[in-house]
Amino acid sequence: MTGRLRIVAAMSGGVDSAVAAARAVEAGHEVTGVHLALSRNPASYRSGARGCCTIEDSNDARRAADVIGIPFYVWDLSDRFHTDVVEDFMDEYAAGRTPNPCLRCNEKIKFAAVLDRALALGFDAVATGHYATLRPGADGGVELHRAVDAAKDQSYVLGVLNQQQLRHSLFPLGDTPKSQVRREAAERGLLVADKPDSHDICFVADGDNAGWLKEKLGDRAPNAGGDIVDDATGEVLGRHDGTVGFTIGQRKGLRIGRPAPDGRPRFVLDIEPVSGAVRVGPRERLAVDALTGIRPRWCGAAPGPDGLHGTVQLRAHGEEHRAVVRVVADDEGRPGALVEVDLLDPAYGIAPGQAAVFYDGSRVVGSATIARTRRAVAEAGR
Repeated sequence: MTGRLRIVAAMSGGVDSAVAAARAVEAGHEVTGVHLALSRNPASYRSGARGCCTIEDSNDARRAADVIGIPFYVWDLSDRFHTDVVEDFMDEYAAGRTPNPCLRCNEKIKFAAVLDRALALGFDAVATGHYATLRPGADGGVELHRAVDAAKDQSYVLGVLNQQQLRHSLFPLGDTPKSQVRREAAERGLLVADKPDSHDICFVADGDNAGWLKEKLGDRAPNAGGDIVDDATGEVLGRHDGTVGFTIGQRKGLRIGRPAPDGRPRFVLDIEPVSGAVRVGPRERLAVDALTGIRPRWCGAAPGPDGLHGTVQLRAHGEEHRAVVRVVADDEGRPGALVEVDLLDPAYGIAPGQAAVFYDGSRVVGSATIARTRRAVAEAGR
């Protein structure tokens, strides 16, 4: 996109989105600030300044828009957010999986509901404060790449965007270190210059995922407790009060009364919501050398018959693993429905429900939701 554009700047109330909006104005675009009301009762999700769902955040966004000198509106997307992000989060944990609600929010809310509404109102694009870069592609399309500031890179959570969405997106901060963004905010007179970054999951109070899930799920929880079982021997080592409090790779909070015979710590290896069993074992049993992904989404063209020989990132702030990614048919013969990934560098503690995001160098190729993993260490006693 070139020339003067009509831009919706998604303003969360933080420093990044405020500076992104200011830069869009400085670039000569016609900018309108929009804050997303993601809960009709913000206090029901979280309080304080660590999320993006609070009344304080809305007020901070409005004040930043006033300083920048742009119109400002609040768009109520609370119903859509609750259905597509919050309910999905609860359903996934209830099924023993570990979702990433930030990816789901980007896919369903910021770059679907918001972008769709913006385009319907005659805007050309949506600008956000995400740290990622867009480059012209060799085929005339748009490529999504990692940000310059590796420590703040957010390309992982944008791996759900397709080519149409990327064509109507702007990420003004992708070429800038975070420290410079804060200095620029202070120079512009934005009061959010020193505001702490958001952490954890925006709608979970105090970052206590397990406590929040138990309260919100209520009778929908798959169980009220179960055994903690040694995966190799089948010995019951302890009890827990609900599988929603666990994720694969977890070490803390296992309530095991005695140490393992070899003195090594145990980690969660498997979660069985129906029986309520949480299986534990040593860290080497967490090693994964292959995985299957469902619901693939491609930022451009999907990998060809030879597959992608690149890297995969399995957590928002995790390391990259060398991998071969192949697109295959599912059991019903639907082409392109599954992604098979061979990890040349084993990964640890990978859980179904997490996102696998595929890279070719710094370019984001696409993503998939992990459905199954293959252990690098042969299972014993099972």
